[in-house]
Amino acid sequence: MILRAMQVGMIQTNCYIVGCEETKQGVVIDPGGDGDRILRAVERDGLDIRYVLLTHAHMDHIAGAADVVKGTGGKLAAHPDAIPLLQKDGGASWFGFSMPSCPLPDIELEAGQVLEVGKLRFQVLYVPGHSPGHVAFYEADEGVLFDGDVLFASGIGRTDLPGGDWDTLARSIREVIFALPDETVVYSGHGPKTTVGYEKSHNPWLSMLR
Repeated sequence: MILRAMQVGMIQTNCYIVGCEETKQGVVIDPGGDGDRILRAVERDGLDIRYVLLTHAHMDHIAGAADVVKGTGGKLAAHPDAIPLLQKDGGASWFGFSMPSCPLPDIELEAGQVLEVGKLRFQVLYVPGHSPGHVAFYEADEGVLFDGDVLFASGIGRTDLPGGDWDTLARSIREVIFALPDETVVYSGHGPKTTVGYEKSHNPWLSMLR
């Protein structure tokens, strides 16, 4: 698996470029800004981008989506519950910002759906709580999860923005993410990578999620 992590946009959100080594088909996950940088990285890796995947619709995860979709021809994919926030430019106005409009998704994702990208198979996991329509992308053979802003290294996603809900986030972590094998590597929307097993044992927020 080809995997490139980039920090993009105004708050250095993690954007992931993931590709199949054999076929050179790939995806871009959460293009949160700096679309030109992302496109240059895609070109350097020699990838044919099939999908531009959004874990959720907050502005720091979608700000570069229009440029990346246009530049790669990849199909934009998001959960239907994320569409209202996409239409509000990711909530940019909440913080006094403006940003380019994000196109509506070509593909509306649902729990359990599998997206094939060369030899890679990304399973869609439904993990709301931080934001409506939040999903994660799990590649079981590679043992990796791209989970946006649900579970971080020693942290969890915030729930104080419109559409956030603490109990729902806790359920997503405990019933969906923590059901994955402990060795699963978690690539989050912010900060360093971690593993499911490490967070089960060491995440300081864990006691509050019961």
